[in-house]
Amino acid sequence: MSGICGEVFVVLVPDTKSNQMVIFGRNGIRQVSDGLDDVTEVCYCPGSAEPSEKVTCDSVEIEGASTFSVILNQPAGVWGAESGSNEKGVCIGLTFSEGHPVDGKLNATDMVRLGLERGASAPEAVDRIVELSTAAGPPGESKESAKASFVICDCNEIWLLNIVGSLWAAQKLLTNATALKPGLTIDNRIDRCSDGLASKLQEAGIWDGSGELHFSSVFGHDSTRSWPIGEPIDTKSFGICRMFETLRAAGSQRESLSSHVSVLSREGLSSHWFTATPNPVESVFKPFIFTAGAKISPLTKLLANTGEKLTLLHKLHSNRKWEAVGDLLQSLESACVDEVNRFISEHSGEPNHELDELLKDCVEAEVKFYR
Repeated sequence: MSGICGEVFVVLVPDTKSNQMVIFGRNGIRQVSDGLDDVTEVCYCPGSAEPSEKVTCDSVEIEGASTFSVILNQPAGVWGAESGSNEKGVCIGLTFSEGHPVDGKLNATDMVRLGLERGASAPEAVDRIVELSTAAGPPGESKESAKASFVICDCNEIWLLNIVGSLWAAQKLLTNATALKPGLTIDNRIDRCSDGLASKLQEAGIWDGSGELHFSSVFGHDSTRSWPIGEPIDTKSFGICRMFETLRAAGSQRESLSSHVSVLSREGLSSHWFTATPNPVESVFKPFIFTAGAKISPLTKLLANTGEKLTLLHKLHSNRKWEAVGDLLQSLESACVDEVNRFISEHSGEPNHELDELLKDCVEAEVKFYR
């Protein structure tokens, strides 16, 4: 679990098209080139109005609560997630984790899932993560404490959240477009934080108290923010396909795992797109929209009790010849974007059963090109 990282890009109005208030994109990043396949599952978890008595996460058991429906980008075999979205239009992406797991503490991927399951808005998701992550486990902080960085957004607000041990800091983003590399991301503008953060950092010998507190720097991290194909400008033209291009350009510069894009709308339907396969340059983004009867393809999950280490989609994808099928698959992706955009423009109200198996249908259309 240690060392999960991701590259995140977020664009909001006025740079985005029409009623697409926020466009979020994330590439997973391979940390160790050990010859093993880093497999990501895409999983859908229906919500529940009735809380369970206990929730067994990957690293600790916590009190249950009612939950929202979520769609998750999960490392294979893990309860939590690297990124995901919920039915309320909240999206969370993990950009950096180090030093997890810690006995008695939630790990970084647990926090992503719990924030989505229990947060009806971006600020509420920040609250839930902070409450749960600081409620259990050993106190005490140092530069070696477990660290995690998140991007948390809805159609109205975007927050950065950094957690080190039991200390945390959060910043509300004010820029129209932000690119985030792995690492701690909070600089000297701290909008919310642990009670007595500055004094606790001094008591722990992490900060000497001189000058202005720069959260990431005191832990030996410097935030880096850059766009691989040019930062968006205020033209109201940035759309979902531009985010696909951004992730592909970023993915061509390093070994990238599966990718996730969410388009969050204030008035219409939000859409969520997943490759469920590594390397966005040679992968297809497939759409999901929350409905009461949503179902996804079993091909994006590991088969239980089989010993398989790859999802069937991942296995078929790894054996294909991209030069033979790439153009056809890109046409399929383009057709999906056009169809989803058309449906959303014509159906601004509640989602209906026509979308129940949207992701399933697109996955099955993709694998036909691999067989």
